[in-house]
Amino acid sequence: MKKIKLLIYSLGILFLVVVTTRYFVRIPSYTIQTNGKLYIVNKASRDIEVFDLLHGKEIAEFPIDIESHQAATLSGSNRVVVANYGTNQIVRKSITVINTKNNTVEKTIELAKGYSGLDGIVAFPESNKIGLISYISNDLLVVNIETKLVEKKIPTQQKGSHFFVLHPFKPLAYVTNNHSGSISVIDLNIDKVIKIIPCGLGTQGIDITPDGSEIWVTNENENSIVIISTTNNQVINTLRSGKDPLKLKFSNDGKYCLVANAMDGTISVYNQKSKKKIKTISLHGKKTLLERILYHTPRPVNILMHPNGLYAFVSNSNANKIEVIDMKTFTIVSTIGTGKVPDGMAFVE
Repeated sequence: MKKIKLLIYSLGILFLVVVTTRYFVRIPSYTIQTNGKLYIVNKASRDIEVFDLLHGKEIAEFPIDIESHQAATLSGSNRVVVANYGTNQIVRKSITVINTKNNTVEKTIELAKGYSGLDGIVAFPESNKIGLISYISNDLLVVNIETKLVEKKIPTQQKGSHFFVLHPFKPLAYVTNNHSGSISVIDLNIDKVIKIIPCGLGTQGIDITPDGSEIWVTNENENSIVIISTTNNQVINTLRSGKDPLKLKFSNDGKYCLVANAMDGTISVYNQKSKKKIKTISLHGKKTLLERILYHTPRPVNILMHPNGLYAFVSNSNANKIEVIDMKTFTIVSTIGTGKVPDGMAFVE
């Protein structure tokens, strides 16, 4: 009987030690100083968190529409726009405009019926225009924030349209189509698709090199990255990725591409010129049994580069954290605590 009591007592002490250790280990630790504010979209807690990157603290938090996913900073203005995606049960067809001077919701713009499942938001060069994808209608929409009107509705001619990028020097948009496994190339002068590029199953994330020469696209079902030349819109290479690659992002100088592998809990770093993987950054939580006990299972889903090129911010949705990567050493140097299931991010000076 004494041995049983001692065993129970020992197990109780061990449990308390593990719980206490997990609590302190999981506390985010922000240790860097850099300029600007980070706007973080927390899907499950349905709020926007504003984090001061210089002083290392949250300076604002406010509720947002249900299941908002992505955000973008309008060109040359003090506004961030959030796409309200909705859920399977609750349809949303609106975007929310945030005034970043006083961190308040400036306006919510309701779009026409049928424009739901809004995602893939990108700021246009004009300070009053935003582009976004309707996942339900498979259209690229161009919305005027001042007039609240949809100025363009361009069908992608594919299914499951999700994200897009703009060519830095030409009037072209490239849209990923998840269900069709393709890229729609849209000429914004004539507002039509000029090319459909087959890319593989589960076409998802997309980014374009700063010089506009290449597009890199993730295929989450095939665990691959397809590289497309924008000169002839042809696939020129296919790379292996980690499991479930979602978003990817080029460094500001275009030398490297970071890929978020959601199922692996890793970030792959590729050399853009050689097309070789040069490093795998593992988020805490999957490498060892001890990590699995102490940390949340990592799930990186989104990447944003700081304009100074020194840091990359990664949304770790399962852990409710933003992981900060040093772009010189490709190591995690800091973490930011968030609400539940962080995803989209936007930067403001």
